This record gives sequence, structure tokens and C-alpha cells, in this order.
Amino acid sequence: MPTSPGSSATRDCRPQDAGERTAWRARVQALASAAAGITQASDQWDAVSDSYCDEDGWPIDETGYADGKVARDAAAWEHVETFLTHGPEVLAGVRAAAQPADYLDGPISADLLRLRGIDSVLERAGEIRREWDQVIALMEGSMPGSRELYEERAREIRNSEGWHYADELSYSGAALARAADHLTERIGVDQSAHTRRVQAALARSASGQRGASATSPPASAASDPPAARRSR
Repeated sequence: MPTSPGSSATRDCRPQDAGERTAWRARVQALASAAAGITQASDQWDAVSDSYCDEDGWPIDETGYADGKVARDAAAWEHVETFLTHGPEVLAGVRAAAQPADYLDGPISADLLRLRGIDSVLERAGEIRREWDQVIALMEGSMPGSRELYEERAREIRNSEGWHYADELSYSGAALARAADHLTERIGVDQSAHTRRVQAALARSASGQRGASATSPPASAASDPPAARRSR
């Protein structure tokens, strides 16, 4: 069926779902904000951490130092939760939409390379969250009267263990958000159309090479140096 120039449907693309595109942008923005939030938590702690230590870097105010790290880890973990909620789906979308040329050169090539280890980061952070859920489930059944006290300590442990992965996500997660934002216009596009065009181009190239090789002997025979030597 023919379409008007302003239509969102083309011969190579299926009609794009506006709701899908809007949801994609919301997820990408959430990831970008989460990465920035982790960086902010880290920077705020770095700005004051030295004030709790002596010249050699040893804490002189152990309580203040410990409380500062707890606050940093808690703020960062909230943003890790955002990555666990939206990260896998956005990562899958980026990998589906990205084309080989995007990895070789272009505005997101460096960001795509930074995504190599993000799968393991998300997986390990997910394991920490599953362990936390199991701990809470045990507390609900075994220590209803003192749960609040133990839950606070368990939360601190979870956040502390998650800090390493939060720090990783401040870099790789930011790269994911940038790549996803760049690829927004490809979301909803039928990627098989691109594949068909590439295959057709390769077939034409191979056909051209075969045609050239079939006609080359007569041309080379007329100007072949060995033939001239035989005429002598």
C-alpha cells in the first residue's frame, strides 16, 4: 500500500509504535540519570573523605568516615536498582539496533566498546539483589520483633558489596545510555531490511567479480607481454 512522504511507514520499515519509542526514551533517560547519580554520590564522598583522614590516608574520625561511606553506598545502590530494572532491556535493544559500522567508527563506537563487560556487572548486581531478597524473606519468618535492627545492617552490607558494581555502571552505564540515545530513531525499524540490502550488495559485488574474470582473458591476450616475446 503506498504511503505519503510524511508517513512513519516505509518500504523498509514497519510502522513505528509511538508508545514504544516514548517508553524507550524514558528508559534511556532513567539510565542516564542513574549513571549521573552514581557519579554524584562518588564525587560528594571524594570531596569530604580526606577530611576524615590524616596525611597518610588513615581515618582519624572513624565514625564519620564509616558513616560517609555508608551514605555513599546507599545513594549509589538506589541507582543500581534503576539499572537492574531497565538495563538488560535497553542493552538488548542497543545490540539489536547497532550495525557493524557503528562498532568500527562513528559517534558511538567507543561507547559500544565500553559495553563489553556490562553483562557481568548487571548479573553480579542482580545476584546481590536476589541475596538481599532472600535475607529479607528469612527475617520476616524468623525475627519479627528485631527485624528492623538486623535489616538495617543487612542493607548496609548489600550496599557496600554493590558499590564496586555501581562504580562500574557510572562508566559503562553512561556509555549504554549514550549509545541507546543515539540509536533511538532505529527503535521499531525492521533490521532485516538492512540485512537484505547488505546481502544484495554482496551478491552484486560477487557477480561483478565473476563477470570481470570471465571476460578478462581476451583483453589480457591482446596486451600480454609473454605473447609479444613469443612473436620474436
